[in-house]
Amino acid sequence: MANIIAIDLTKLKFEALKEYHALNDYIESKYVQGVNNYLMIDEIQMCPNFELTINSLHSEDRYDIYITGSNAFLLSSDLATLFTGRHVEIPVFPFSFQEFCIYHNIDSGADIQAALDRYILIGGLSGSYAYSRDEDKFKYIREVYNTIVVRDLVHKHKLSDSVTLNKLSEYLMDNVSNLSSSRNVSEILTSDGNKTNHITVGNYIEYLTRAFVFYEAKRYDLRGKNYLRNLSKYYLADTGIRYAKLGRRNMDWGRMLENIVYIELLRRGYEVYVGKLYQKEIDFVAMRGNEKVYLQVSDNIVDNDTFSREIEPLLKIRDAYPKILLARTRNLDYDYEGILIKDIAGWLLN
Repeated sequence: MANIIAIDLTKLKFEALKEYHALNDYIESKYVQGVNNYLMIDEIQMCPNFELTINSLHSEDRYDIYITGSNAFLLSSDLATLFTGRHVEIPVFPFSFQEFCIYHNIDSGADIQAALDRYILIGGLSGSYAYSRDEDKFKYIREVYNTIVVRDLVHKHKLSDSVTLNKLSEYLMDNVSNLSSSRNVSEILTSDGNKTNHITVGNYIEYLTRAFVFYEAKRYDLRGKNYLRNLSKYYLADTGIRYAKLGRRNMDWGRMLENIVYIELLRRGYEVYVGKLYQKEIDFVAMRGNEKVYLQVSDNIVDNDTFSREIEPLLKIRDAYPKILLARTRNLDYDYEGILIKDIAGWLLN
């Protein structure tokens, strides 16, 4: 037996609960003795001082509590401050390619490659799937983006220069998978007429990553087995944002596939780094407990020169951990000198 207390603070019927005393009283009135009581509150940040209610209820040890929030006012660092270690964070990502296929009733017998092309373009923000026209899908995605970046972050951090924040975000979208630093990005933005400095850019990048618009992939030196601080790569939470904001200019399917693989690795619970071995780069070093796997990502390896360029860094790694090259092979998996060559669509589905 279980008693589920579900509250969605976006709904008018819960309007009165946006005051933390009223929220506490309502929850207590719904408590049922002798069964497991599950408390689920959506958009908790809409109730000012909600942490006072949640901490009070948690201290009584009578509820299994789940709270969610969808904007920059409820970040990981904020939770750590509000609940001082008394919480477990469950990251939620946009739809994976597998979930995209399930939603659209696409099975393995269908044209999975065409579905992957579609997924790269539209992404995993499932609210956009309700619209039939692409222009309406992209309008929805832009509104989600603007809510987080333009409204929430500017308001939360009291930013006087929202133009630089937006230009920075668009620059990072257009340079997914490129090594970047706050100093070189600030110089590029300044040369384009957006005068700024590396301190401001560094702060703004931190805001964007803390709000889960972008994720930072730091570099890992495979030879020295240490983390490098000077340059990082940044990946979008969802590729659909890039196309909704920038259109199809500078199309680079390989970089978008790399972005999708990075987010999928996070979704599967890996810590993910960019590998450096001498002067070579390995797209991803993924670690999970005692598990480690090296991955290269490419759009097309039909050309021998491209295949050699992609496989060479993996061949130079001397340890026994798995090494995988993901590409649009459209074929069954095969082995090349100990490296597993996998079709990227099949890997995403499994």
